[in-house]
Amino acid sequence: ITMPVMYNWTLIIARACFEELQTDYLILWFFLDFVSDILYLLDMVFRTRTGYLEQGLLVKDEKKLRERYMISFQFKMDMVSMIPTDIFYLILGVTYPEIRLNKLLRFNRMMEFFQRTETRTNYPNALRISNLVMYILIIIHWNACLYYSFSKAIGFGADRFVYPDPADPEFGRLVRKYAYSMYWSTLTLTTIGETPPPVENSEYFFVVTDFLVGVLIFATIVGNVGSMITNMNAARADFQARIDAIKQYMSFRKVTKDLEKRVIKWFDFLWTNKKAVDEREVLKYLPDKLRAEIAINVHLDTLKKVRIFADCEAGLLVELVLKLQPQVYSPGDYICKKGDIGREMYIIKEGKLAVVADDGVTQFVVLSDGSYFGEISILAIKGSKAGNRRTANIRSIGYSDLFCLSKDDLMEALTEYPDAKALLEEKGRQILMKDGLLDLEGPDPKEIEEKVDRMTSTLDALQTRYARLLAENEATQSKIKHRVTRLERKLAPPPRPDLPGDAPPPPTPETEKAVPGRGGGGMRTDPGPDLPQGEEEF
Repeated sequence: ITMPVMYNWTLIIARACFEELQTDYLILWFFLDFVSDILYLLDMVFRTRTGYLEQGLLVKDEKKLRERYMISFQFKMDMVSMIPTDIFYLILGVTYPEIRLNKLLRFNRMMEFFQRTETRTNYPNALRISNLVMYILIIIHWNACLYYSFSKAIGFGADRFVYPDPADPEFGRLVRKYAYSMYWSTLTLTTIGETPPPVENSEYFFVVTDFLVGVLIFATIVGNVGSMITNMNAARADFQARIDAIKQYMSFRKVTKDLEKRVIKWFDFLWTNKKAVDEREVLKYLPDKLRAEIAINVHLDTLKKVRIFADCEAGLLVELVLKLQPQVYSPGDYICKKGDIGREMYIIKEGKLAVVADDGVTQFVVLSDGSYFGEISILAIKGSKAGNRRTANIRSIGYSDLFCLSKDDLMEALTEYPDAKALLEEKGRQILMKDGLLDLEGPDPKEIEEKVDRMTSTLDALQTRYARLLAENEATQSKIKHRVTRLERKLAPPPRPDLPGDAPPPPTPETEKAVPGRGGGGMRTDPGPDLPQGEEEF
């Protein structure tokens, strides 16, 4: 439907303004007009059978589809565009193709096509720029046709502004007429060149209108192209901002030049190979179901290459696929070293890794795409001589793209699949037995881990009880001190009036006898004569 719409929008105005174009190819235009009308009619038929979503469900009932289309505004526009205005050829003659201007009312169908294509294409910016150029050309085309008709109304060659006299052989050909008009229209609307100045008042109004339209077009071009270029470079600008931040940090922290070059080359490799996109950041806008399906589609085949996962349940593989972490290593980087604690397993997506000796030069074997390593160390199999330690040095030869699966993520997924966990452990034992790395009499790492967990929990409980007892002891001491203070205030003798101030009375033999060790912190042993009856000794 876009093709007949474009045909009508470009050629009806051209046929109406350039008479030779209409009369010299009359049979061709009649045929194309007929085909265009047939496509318009078929489009209406298809519109009555085009489904729509109602509460998320696709409506396919033909009666509902037909009723919905017939009450829409689009149906009214389509009906007007289907009025057979061609019969006016019998009255006005075949030199008036403008009687078909009602066919231009299908313009929104072409816009709908462009919008849907922009949503579905992988190159939306290229499509937007193409559409913008097309709209500009259509406006320039219409303005050129109007300029030629305006010149015809004033008189060809009447002054310098209008089109020259067609009697001149140079300006009498149809191609020259259209080319000259397009040239004048382009210069006027884009305001990038000088055109002959107007003479008549009507010519002035015509030029002023063209200039206003040209300013609008120019502003639209600048705004849209600038926005498109910004969108096209948004990813690059964001990536460059990260590189600049890293550079500033390395310069501030005085990082060595060799390490700085390696970092910059790593960033360059990510951008060149389109690996700079953060998958989690991109997919976070999708619902969990779609995110899982994308991860399965991208990573499931890679995960199935691992021997211990070959026969696992599909549900477990889906869980593991969502936990895979992509990582990129630079040339010479060590993925793991002998003796390191193994907390992850790796799957090689792209690149080559070498199992090297301790000197870092001698290569024992080279691992390529689809290989994997480290799967045994994260299972903590009973009797493993290596335990959870790495048994080899693995180094990246070039840039390597790996998938990483951590031990915590694997164990979290296996909690819901006990049968799969037992199957994986059994496969791991078989691999260790084959390699001679299984000691059946050795301690069970799981039992040791469980004992450590129990001891940790017991220690936590003891620490809690100790803290509680300490708090109770401090509270008891505070209460005792408070009671002692109250008793001392009650047992203190009243001040004598003949002494200045509140000074205590001088000691007497009775008080010294009753309160031995006064001033030295001694305890009272005899209540003495000054104590009230019934007061207990302290």
